[in-house]
Amino acid sequence: MSDGQLEAKAVEAGYGDVDVLKKVDLDAVRGRITGLIGPNGSGKSTLLKACAKSIPTTSGSVVLGGADIAGLSTREIARRMALLPQSPTTPPYLTVRELVEQGRYAHVGPLGMLRRRDFEQVRRAIELVRLEDFIDRDVDTLSGGERQRAWLALALAQDTPLLALDEPTTYLDIGHQFEALELIRSLNREQDVTVIMVLHDLNQAARFCDHLVMLDAGQVVASGGPWEALTVELLRRHFGIETSIMPDPETDHPVILPRSSTARTSPSTDGTAADGTVTDGATTDGMAAGDTERSARDGDDDGGDDGVGDEKSAADGSPV
Repeated sequence: MSDGQLEAKAVEAGYGDVDVLKKVDLDAVRGRITGLIGPNGSGKSTLLKACAKSIPTTSGSVVLGGADIAGLSTREIARRMALLPQSPTTPPYLTVRELVEQGRYAHVGPLGMLRRRDFEQVRRAIELVRLEDFIDRDVDTLSGGERQRAWLALALAQDTPLLALDEPTTYLDIGHQFEALELIRSLNREQDVTVIMVLHDLNQAARFCDHLVMLDAGQVVASGGPWEALTVELLRRHFGIETSIMPDPETDHPVILPRSSTARTSPSTDGTAADGTVTDGATTDGMAAGDTERSARDGDDDGGDDGVGDEKSAADGSPV
């Protein structure tokens, strides 16, 4: 597999006449889990699509595995990166096995036929998401959560060095959410798979991501580890919520307790956040975001996040 590194520089993209992303930078370091967080409509899903060449960029560049995606074919991108977007539409009368097989078509030979290794990869992906008992069931007869796991299996079957997942826990109950996120983390830790994923549940983002990038109004407003990107001030400004933050007693990850809603502050138009933050979480009052967050860890009751998640997720590069 090729290098799982992805780097986006000054990317702008949107839909028709609507500009969504405004000079966005993203550095998904190989072997790291990068989480994209932010309020609804902030550009998280658009950024994933732009990085996968699912929508065109109007400016900037995306380098995937050392190559600019502008010069890569759809198949070449699908061999380097599996995209699980929001709300995939399943063709009718497709079984779980047939759906997951679509993830192998970026790897097929000149005759377009699946080989033994492809079938083994399909079965492994289905077993990883624990759908082996449903392998011959029509996908449209599955529950929402089972269907989501089938689409996740499709992405896993692509066997790429980078997974781009847009709300992989959509429709899943809390047990299956943790099962899916633990699977993603095990692939990252044990097989060196680079992961970029959109999460709305900020506590899950803090627990499972190594690095977080917060977007608002199509701009990056904070970037760093969970304690740097999830602070009282940032969450107040960009999510409109008052919170308390405390360390998890077992993992030391931040745990966010929402207290009340408050007014949001929109990012400025010059590419920085309204509080002056670009990628380090600094605030205009002179206190670094890390200082705000550390005060919460030391007993101050002022830290925060809304801990709520809800966007949707499917894999790209196949003929589905």
